[in-house]
Amino acid sequence: MALQNHPQIEAAQNEAAFSNQQIVEARSAYFPTVNADVTGSGANYAARIGAGFITDSRLFDRFGAGLNFTQLITDLGRTKNLVASSRLQAQAGAQNVQATRYDVLLQVNRAYFDVLHANALIRTAQETIKTRQTLLDQVTQLAQNQLRSQLDVSFAAVNVSEAKLLLIQAQNTLDDAYAELARALGTDRVVNYQVQEEALPPSPPVRPDDLVAQAVANRPEFASLRFSRDAAYKFAEAEKDLKRPTVNAVGVAGYIPYIDQLTSQQIPAEYAAGALNISIPIFNGHLFTARHEAALDRAMEADQKLRDEQLRLSRDVRLAWANTSTAYQRIDVTAQLVQQANLAVNLAQGRYNLGLASIVELSQAQLNQTQAEIQNLSAKYDYQSEYQALQYTIGQLR
Repeated sequence: MALQNHPQIEAAQNEAAFSNQQIVEARSAYFPTVNADVTGSGANYAARIGAGFITDSRLFDRFGAGLNFTQLITDLGRTKNLVASSRLQAQAGAQNVQATRYDVLLQVNRAYFDVLHANALIRTAQETIKTRQTLLDQVTQLAQNQLRSQLDVSFAAVNVSEAKLLLIQAQNTLDDAYAELARALGTDRVVNYQVQEEALPPSPPVRPDDLVAQAVANRPEFASLRFSRDAAYKFAEAEKDLKRPTVNAVGVAGYIPYIDQLTSQQIPAEYAAGALNISIPIFNGHLFTARHEAALDRAMEADQKLRDEQLRLSRDVRLAWANTSTAYQRIDVTAQLVQQANLAVNLAQGRYNLGLASIVELSQAQLNQTQAEIQNLSAKYDYQSEYQALQYTIGQLR
């Protein structure tokens, strides 16, 4: 749904389509330019020269139509380099689409696991309320029979209220998670989807070195910068080619159905001509030199951006690997914590029933149990989310 609807992906695709049209624009220089002209004029007899630019053509009353033709023969490599630069920019645009796709997928995955996490918190809160309400009912009955004090009832009631607050917070977290999921899916309509649990992914690798190499090879952002760097160097070569001669073939042809009768015997009704024009740059105030130097500076800037991106990728992979490894280790630790907390609650409950412990000891044991369960849930879903982030970082997110 996100890949079909998300505006970020559609915007990236439009940008890529724009880049593809730049190739067509650059290649247009290889094809001839043909224009049609229709001209009608009136002039005083035998007029030749007017103010401003000097012209050798005589002016007559006439009406005619024709075609003019221009074809580039060679510009000694400039158009070729411009086309190559445009192609590389288009490839960079395609990689940007893939990078945007990865961004959206990561948002969806994280929002998905946040919904699962919030649902699990709600179930934990509901179970906690049920357990503590049972204790409150038992203590209330014992207090009515003068077997427990009213203070015990107050402690048990406070515990129930805390569990209800936990449920309210969990429900708010779930609402936030559904809102984030809707945003990740590219829609403004929040739907409370019934999401399915996902199996835990495999353990992360022992060392991140191989992951860094995968990121450099697979990450679309790095590939995009590499194509942009190459495009910048091609454009610099094209700007250098401005100093070289340009050869064009030109031609005109047409028909004049009407011309002043006094001159019609001297000028034929049909006309046609062709020429080869060579334009040689000599001096223009160092304009072409400045353009080449500016393009070369941009290309060298792109070199440094690519190097900086490689350093950033290495850092991001190592951080993602460290976060994933830490989250994975927390799963076993928190599972043991839950086991110990459950045991402590059972012992505290038994001691309380025998009158060997106070309600404070039992309440603290229940609180530790709830916190251990929440930490264990967080560890599981945090690992799933961090694993997706690691796959994103190395360019393997699907």
